[in-house]
Amino acid sequence: MRLIVSCFAAFLALAGCASQIMEGYVGRDITDVMVDFGKPSNIFELPDRRVAFQWTDTNTIYTPATTNIYNYGSYATATTYGGTASSYDCVYTFFAKPNRAGSHTVVGFKQPSLACE
Repeated sequence: MRLIVSCFAAFLALAGCASQIMEGYVGRDITDVMVDFGKPSNIFELPDRRVAFQWTDTNTIYTPATTNIYNYGSYATATTYGGTASSYDCVYTFFAKPNRAGSHTVVGFKQPSLACE
């Protein structure tokens, strides 16, 4: 039981990591984000004059193949499970407003999905 509680506590401690990093950029110039993470994958203007800057990170999960062999005397069967790869994208969006320096100041961000935290 203690192991379950410890694992759950560790999960809660790690949850929100990406959001905490993103929160640290609020009030800073968007070029600070670009210096740390590279060129955004998408930039577009919103109706309220904010600009959305997006970075996309593709993650792949590999499932190893497992083979179970069942022996019935001189007869045997083998069943293989797994051996697949699946991918998902994490999109990180910052919202920024134009500033006097001719750049943009980060004013907020969109909360990443739980899998991307």
